[in-house]
Parts: sequence; C-alpha cells; structure tokens
Amino acid sequence: MPLPASSPDDPRRAQLRRMKGWALALLLAMLSGFVFSHYMGNRGAWAWVAAFCEAATVGALADWFAVVALFRHPLGLPIPHTAIIPRSKRRIGDSLAAFVRDHFLQPERLLERLQVFDPAVRLGQWLAQPQQSARLAGMARGWALQALDLLDEAAVRRAIHGFVVARLQAWNVAASAGEVLQLLTREGRHQRLLDEALQRLGVLLDDDAVKQRVSEMILRFARREWPRLIGTVDWVRPVEGMADSLAERLARALVEELQQVLAQPGHPIRQDYEAWVAGYLQRLREDPTLIAQVEAIKQRLIEHPSLQEYVQSVWDEIHTGLRRDLAREDSALAAHLQRSLAAFAQSLQRDPELRAAINQHLMAGAEKLTTRLRGGVTDYIAQTIHDWDERHLVEQLELSVGRDLQYIRFNGTLVGGLIGLLLHALILLSGG
Repeated sequence: MPLPASSPDDPRRAQLRRMKGWALALLLAMLSGFVFSHYMGNRGAWAWVAAFCEAATVGALADWFAVVALFRHPLGLPIPHTAIIPRSKRRIGDSLAAFVRDHFLQPERLLERLQVFDPAVRLGQWLAQPQQSARLAGMARGWALQALDLLDEAAVRRAIHGFVVARLQAWNVAASAGEVLQLLTREGRHQRLLDEALQRLGVLLDDDAVKQRVSEMILRFARREWPRLIGTVDWVRPVEGMADSLAERLARALVEELQQVLAQPGHPIRQDYEAWVAGYLQRLREDPTLIAQVEAIKQRLIEHPSLQEYVQSVWDEIHTGLRRDLAREDSALAAHLQRSLAAFAQSLQRDPELRAAINQHLMAGAEKLTTRLRGGVTDYIAQTIHDWDERHLVEQLELSVGRDLQYIRFNGTLVGGLIGLLLHALILLSGG
C-alpha cells in the first residue's frame, strides 16, 4: 500500500529547501574562506582562518554525508551502509510493531491505566449531563433512520414471514390449550364459571319473552309431528293455552333444577362437569386423535390467506411507525432512550455495586480484546510498513524531520571549525 505523495504546496517542502540552501551556503562559505586564506599566504590571522575553514568544511561534508545517507545514497553512489531507511524498511516495521506491542498493548499496563481511570464513574458523570444524553439519543435516532433506509424490505418481509410461520409450526397448540385450561380450572375457577352460566340461564328461562318463544316452538313441533291429534284436541281445548302452560311448567322445572345444582356442591351435574373438564385436559395431553385435530386447525389457520396477508403487512406497519416517530425532533423513542440513559447515569452514581460490576466486565473484556489484538495489530503495523513505497516513505520522513536534520550540518560546520582552531592552537603551542 503506497503512501500518499506529498503535495507540491506542502509548506514543509519549502522550509526544507530553505534550510538545505542555508547549509549549502555555509559550506561554500567555508570552502571560499579556506581557498582565500591559502591565497593570502596562510600566515598570521589567515592561518587561523584557514584552520577554522578547513575543519569546518570537513565537518560540514561529514554531516552532510551522514544526513543524506539516512535517506539515500550520497551522489547516487552505492556506498555501503547508506540509504539506511529504505534498506531497513522491513526491520523498522518489525521494530515499530514490536515497540507498539510491548509498550502500548501490554495487557497489564492497559488494565492498570483503565482501573485508575474508573470507566464506570466517568461514564456516569458523562451521561448525567443532559446535553450528552440528548446528543447520544439524537445520534441513535439518526443511525436508526439510516438503518431503516438501508434495509431490504422484501428480505425483511420474507424473514418475518419465515419467523412467524416457523414459530407457529413449532407451537404445540394442544399442550398450550391444556395448560390454559388447567390454569382456568385451578382452585375451582371452572365451577364458579359454571355457577355464573347457570345463574344467567335461570334469569333467561324466567323471562316471559323466552317462555313465549318456547311455547311457540312446542306448538309448531306438535302440529308438524301430530297434525290430526292436535286438530282433535283443539276442538276440546285450545292448543295454544296448553303450549303456554307446558312452557311455563318446563321453565319452572328447569329453574328449580338449576337452583339445586347451584345449592349442592356435589350435585351429579357438577360431578359430570368436573369429570368432563378433567377428561378433556387429559385428552389434550395424551389423545393423538384430538391433538391431530387441533394441529390440523392450526395448519389451516397458518395457510389461510388472511393470515399470510397480515404477516406480510407486519413490516409495513412497523416500518411506517418507526419512520414516522424517528423523523420527528420530539421522537418518543429518542425521548425514552434519553430518559433511560439519564436513569442509568443516576444508577451508576449511587450504586457502587453496579459500578464495580461494570468495571469488572470492562476489565475482563479489555484483557481479552488486548490479548487477541496484540498479535493482529503487530502484524498489521509491520505488514503496512513493509508495503509502503520506499520513495514516498523517504519523502515523508525527510519532510517531517529533514528540516531539523539540517541543524546537524550547521552544528557540524561550527564544531568542526572550533576543533580546527583548537588543533591549530595546539600545533602552535607545541612549537610546530
């Protein structure tokens, strides 16, 4: 992966060019001084100038060589141990990766710093600020809107349909119905239900309109089944009156029987009802024929077009509702999230056990993540540097530190000149 080339307008390029120009000008000045001092006879003060300029020239050339050798071959000559950075790119990458691994991704140090940081307290303090929780809720609202736009609606509909149908297929309806009925019959609830039904039936039978309808029904049935007999009886006594009397007596008999059932907990009808309920519950659990019938009803419901259309429309309703709410600045979902974040912040601030638990989870997660990433990050850094283009690498490094390296040339010129003066003085003192 090549490094991006530096822009021609990069200000560092002009600064580096200017510093190189000053260093070169200083070198040329030392050379000129050395030549001119020899031209002047190299005696007296000129001898000191010659000594300074000669040593300064040597120092400037030596430091120029050292600085250039870092980035490239001086004068393009393949001199050994030059162009150090391009030649050592792989070693630099490996060393840098190992440095990052050992000093920045060492689990013990990271966990120690993380523990001192106390992330749970910092999180609680940050979330306790209304503007922070509001900003976080707003960001979540924006992300949710983007997610809704990116979702493949056809795929979502298929997924919802498949999920619902799979759940319905796996649902044991007979067992669920048995559990519901067992819950309804607990503590004699089904007997209270029977009492309520019998009381309502008694009120219904005592109603005059009901009695009239029963009388008319009896009369229609008798005339249809025994027309001659009814015709003969009608000469003696009106059949309508007999039907009314029979309906009245039948209603009274039924009401009396209902009252007995209501008054006697051990009445045979109650016992039969109890046995029927218990038997039906047992059949829902064990009778394969009844279970198959219930499953067949369930399967017909699953395959019914109305259910299919409803399942297909579920996503439309969810999507429309979510989009309508999230598009509003006063989104109910965002407001709920903000309130939840504020409540969580309050819990963090007043509950030390919650803070300790969160810190413990963060520590454990950070340790696992650091251990897992150490090798990957190390390899990534090393491989990235290995893949860098050498020319661009050298260019970037030279633009970053080359300006400062020119001061080495300035210092070399000055220090070399001072050493030249010192050596000249020692020669004079020794009588040379």
